[in-house]
Amino acid sequence: MSISATHVGILGGGLQGCCAALALAERGARVTIFDRNDALLTRTAVANEGKIHLGYMYAGDPSLLTARMMMKGALSFAPFFARHFGLSLDSLSTSTPSTYVVHRDSQQTPEAIAHYLAKVHDLVVDAANGTPQSYFGIDLAAAPRMWSQARRDSVFNPDHIAAAFDTPEVAINPAELGQMLRACIAAHARIETATGHNVTGVDVEGEGVCVRTEANGGPSRHRFDHVVNALWDGRLALDAKLGLTAGKSWLHRLKYGVNFRLPTGASLPQSATFVLGPFGEIVSFLSGLMYLTWYPECMHGLSRDVTPPNWATYPDEPLRSRIVAGTLGAISEMMPSLRDLKPDILPDLSVKGGTIVARGETDIYDPDSLLHRRYEIGLTSTGRYHSVDPGKLTMAPYFSEILAERISGAV
Repeated sequence: MSISATHVGILGGGLQGCCAALALAERGARVTIFDRNDALLTRTAVANEGKIHLGYMYAGDPSLLTARMMMKGALSFAPFFARHFGLSLDSLSTSTPSTYVVHRDSQQTPEAIAHYLAKVHDLVVDAANGTPQSYFGIDLAAAPRMWSQARRDSVFNPDHIAAAFDTPEVAINPAELGQMLRACIAAHARIETATGHNVTGVDVEGEGVCVRTEANGGPSRHRFDHVVNALWDGRLALDAKLGLTAGKSWLHRLKYGVNFRLPTGASLPQSATFVLGPFGEIVSFLSGLMYLTWYPECMHGLSRDVTPPNWATYPDEPLRSRIVAGTLGAISEMMPSLRDLKPDILPDLSVKGGTIVARGETDIYDPDSLLHRRYEIGLTSTGRYHSVDPGKLTMAPYFSEILAERISGAV
């Protein structure tokens, strides 16, 4: 059977599912995407900070296996979307580069963080050899540089911040990427979407795989040559029914983020990642779009069940206001220049949350938590059924290419 005669069902219309569809359709397969929501890319994929990790975040994994994994995804990310969108690498909208800021309560010292960043930089330069502009056209040659104390104290509160380092790491605007990706999927002749379909089961039947769904018209069955489980918070439960056990313990966590646009005349703040531990993130786009999250204020759900609760994407009041006030208060304590940002003056203010799925038994407050390591991720296949754990948004295009090659090789 040629790949052009292959029909693949993809379960989940988030970033991983959509990337998988594009990678398969590019090789000639016909693809159907199922999603329980009314549109693709409406939940976790467009509710986070959009950081494209080069590995600098994961100083909690001294083996560097997480960093090695993340940089593979990061160096694949922009080329994948540039190719499918017909754009240049440097035309994708990104944030200002992130400064890695060491909190005085960090789980590691500034010296340890500096040593880790230097090692990751060397790996990034090696990994980018031959494709030096693949990371959004950014030159990755310059090593992370520690800020002087005078510069650091002029931006960050010295009572809380012990060190700061420049890095080239950026984020994409998830909502903008989602809009472009939905348009790309809708225009693709080999991809069809079945939104409003809740996947209830999968059955392996001889040389094919049958997907069971519930929609407004009732239950239905759909037969495919291959099926890809790209669900997010429902992936583990479906895998278990097919005999793919999770192995280690898993955690589902609900994290919210605060989005807004800077008021007219306000200065664009530094993008910053506070490390290492349960801290937060500031993501600044040149357009004035901002994303803030502070872990203690924005984490509002934790489940060890194989199927997590159906957490709300948008929090109701008074929780929404508490998240906004608590996040702005905590972040402005780190960066005093943000203290004038009051909720009632922020244009387009919104709070949106998504589920984080990862291996582990304890939260990131624990330095030994498996959540500090994200390298046991990727593609698992049993016959014609394939399950993808991307781990982070960064990895979706990378694992999609591996998936498409595997299915192409199987036929």
